[in-house]
Parts: sequence; C-alpha cells; structure tokens
Amino acid sequence: MTGFLLSSDARMVTKRLELLLDAAPGFSRVGVLLAPDYATADGTMKSITPAARGLGIDVRVYEVRSEAELEAAFAAAVRDCVQALYVSEAPHLLTRRAEIAAQVASVRLPAMYSFREYVQSGGLMSYGSDLPDLYRRAAAYVDKILKGTNPGELPLQSAEKFELVVNLKTAKALGLTISEAFLLRADEVIE
Repeated sequence: MTGFLLSSDARMVTKRLELLLDAAPGFSRVGVLLAPDYATADGTMKSITPAARGLGIDVRVYEVRSEAELEAAFAAAVRDCVQALYVSEAPHLLTRRAEIAAQVASVRLPAMYSFREYVQSGGLMSYGSDLPDLYRRAAAYVDKILKGTNPGELPLQSAEKFELVVNLKTAKALGLTISEAFLLRADEVIE
C-alpha cells in the first residue's frame, strides 16, 4: 500500500487555531464541525481540545453526518455562544461548502477551513495541504507504478506544502480587520 496523506495531525490543528486566533483575536469559545465517520476525525478529536486549551480556548464539538445534523450543529453553536468555527476535513462537508460558508456568514462567525474551496465559496480562511502539489507528486507515483514499481516499495507520504488563503470580502462583512502582516503570510488573498 502507498499513497499521500492530508495532514490533520496535532500540529496542523494547532496551526489552524493559531491562525484563526491571529485573524480574529479575542474569541474564547470555538465550535468544531466534525464528521465522525471520516478518516481524520479521530486525529482531529485527539488534537483539538489540547490545542485549544493551550491557546486558552474552550471547545464545543458538533458531529455532522447529515444535512439535519448540519442544521442542528449551527443551531447548537448559536445556543452555545461560540465565537468562531473550525470546520474539519470531510468530503461530505466539502461538497456542501457553499451552504456551510453561507450558514457561517449568517451567524457572523469567523471560521477556519481545511480547503481553499471553502474560501472561494465565501468562507473566511483556510489552511491546508497544497492539493496541486500532492497531485503532482501522486502523478510521479502513478508513473513509477505503471513502469513496474511495486506500490508496496513506495513510501506513504504526507503533504509537504501548505497554503493559507484569506477572503478579505468575508473579513470585512464580519467586521474584522486583518493585519497587513497576516495578509503577507497568505498564499492567496481573495478580495
């Protein structure tokens, strides 16, 4: 077995929370939309509470498996007075990115996402694996396999490049002023 992994380890979870706190300082309670049936859910669950605690942030986790649970998660986040949102990696959440970004905007929460597509759909910011880089590296593996290399001889690899994407229009709508220093760290700023 071989392949490439998206990074959802403790360092990535901590980095995402730090970036969210840098962009939207002062929040003390974060809601986490978690897809418990997705492969990275365990890693996120093990990492999010200690990472948040280390930053002085309280965590509320909302499990989302269906559309009904997504709506219930937003209602619970409002009831729990969360001040920011962390959306975990999951294909079924990503396919609903426009809806999720719109719901997040309607409750006026700064949010961190794993994939740039959320930000392109109106979300505030994402920090995650540079997928085109992973695709290029995977293509090299496919080439080797097609030329006869045993897949078991190719090591499992993790992402090496990461990207920060920020949506300034969304920041303005939330009343956030993102510092110039923060924007200089971004790989892409959507205006």
